[in-house]
Amino acid sequence: MNWDTVEGQWKQFTGAAKERWGKLTDDDLEQINGRREQLAGKIQERYGTAKDAAEREIDQFCENLKASL
Repeated sequence: MNWDTVEGQWKQFTGAAKERWGKLTDDDLEQINGRREQLAGKIQERYGTAKDAAEREIDQFCENLKASL
C-alpha cells in the first residue's frame, strides 16, 4: 500500500497507528492528519529513534495495512 492511500484514508487508519505506536496521542494523530513526514517526526520524538528507523517502521506499517485488507 502506498502512502497516498494511507493519507487519503487516515481517519480509518488512526486506530491501527495508535495500536502500532501507543505513545502517540489522539492529538498527535489528529495533527499528523496523514502526513508521512509529521508521523516520522512524532515517532522520532516519542520513541527517540533515528529518522531512517522511523521511516522503516512506517514502511512496515504500510505493508501490514496492505496485508490486513
